[in-house]
Amino acid sequence: MQLSGWGNFPKAETRLVAPRSEAELAALIAEGRVVARGHGRSYGDTAIGAATTLDMRRFDRMLSFNPATGQLVAEAGVLLSDVIDSFLPRGWFPLITPGTKLITLGGAIAADVHGKNHHVDGSFRSCVDWIDLMGPDGSVSRCSQSENPDLFGWTMGGMGLTGVILRCAIRLRAVKSAWIRQQMIPADNLDTAISIFERTMDTTFSVAWIDCAAQGEKMGRSLVMLGEHADAGEVPPRYRATPLKARRHRNITFPMNAPGFALNPLTVRAFNAAYFAMGNRKAGESIVDYDSFFYPLDAILKWNRLYGRRGFMQFQCVLPKDSARDGLSRLLTAITQSGQASFLSVLKRFGAQDSPISFPMEGYTLALDFPHNRKSLALMPELDAITLDHGGRFYMAKDSRVPAQTFAEADARAADFAAWRRDAGLAGAFASAQSERLNL
Repeated sequence: MQLSGWGNFPKAETRLVAPRSEAELAALIAEGRVVARGHGRSYGDTAIGAATTLDMRRFDRMLSFNPATGQLVAEAGVLLSDVIDSFLPRGWFPLITPGTKLITLGGAIAADVHGKNHHVDGSFRSCVDWIDLMGPDGSVSRCSQSENPDLFGWTMGGMGLTGVILRCAIRLRAVKSAWIRQQMIPADNLDTAISIFERTMDTTFSVAWIDCAAQGEKMGRSLVMLGEHADAGEVPPRYRATPLKARRHRNITFPMNAPGFALNPLTVRAFNAAYFAMGNRKAGESIVDYDSFFYPLDAILKWNRLYGRRGFMQFQCVLPKDSARDGLSRLLTAITQSGQASFLSVLKRFGAQDSPISFPMEGYTLALDFPHNRKSLALMPELDAITLDHGGRFYMAKDSRVPAQTFAEADARAADFAAWRRDAGLAGAFASAQSERLNL
């Protein structure tokens, strides 16, 4: 069948199989050139097997929980949303979460996802105590910081290219409510937004929506959102009797693929201007439910249809702290000069991280969504070049089209990863459309 990631670009031919047991999984791995797939929320071709794609959603049991430590042992196909539904009423929440809860634990580990608190708590690897990984011969290895540490390190952010994650032990965070104490701070330009990030490094959660269509003195104007888990006494009065009970949102489903002309520079600029104005009206402190703060897009099921049948590309890079201000300015200038604009643009501050292949480094990460069309494709090499010029690198979980040479120039660890995979006998067993495109 033809399969794609969440961006609906690119599409690649693969055989899709949903194994029901470890024995069936081992037999499929023995055939070679496979990769595991969770809920399909990576954007590009990372979870499309070069020959066979292993749908791991049948490995979906939670196995044990230790209320003294917050350690949850679960299979790789468990959704983060199921973890929240099960444990938030008991006073526990994921320590690290990306912008969607509709991902599997195996996918979170393979991508080493990050959230709005990387500058404080690091990436997902920081909450993983151990994983059970099935290798090319069907054997299962327990991996942690102390047991098979090399395999553990390369698996975190290795995008399924080190083996198939079967189970994991992760630590949850104790919380007193299902609510977030949020502060919304409008920033008139990029310099102001960065200054806000830098002076609020002790705040647990920080993120900015950024208007990438604004020009001149307004370039990079943003809405910076800071957050902390709220205490029970801070919950809105009508919910105070049950502070750990989340407010239920009525999800809507985007009904069909939007026509290609719906998202264009004019409509995106109009949306950005309206969104910034709305954010200015909401400036200040408020108490918001966790879904609104962490997962606003999850309220719109199948929102990827907004970009039409051709799909979309996300450009996400991280720039080192010292070069980030100039690099971000050049990226935003290139976008406005091209006449293109990103509908969803997010800026976050990363803390320091030392890991074999994970995406984050200390600095700033910018994520931009563009419709898959000729003009956007023409813009991408320019954004790639600016990233390279400023010592940045690209996020494999979001990548759908970075050339192999560009990826290798941006991240010297890619060659080390490819060599390690060959030496460990993994290259023939585990391969995705992305790994073949990037020569990993």
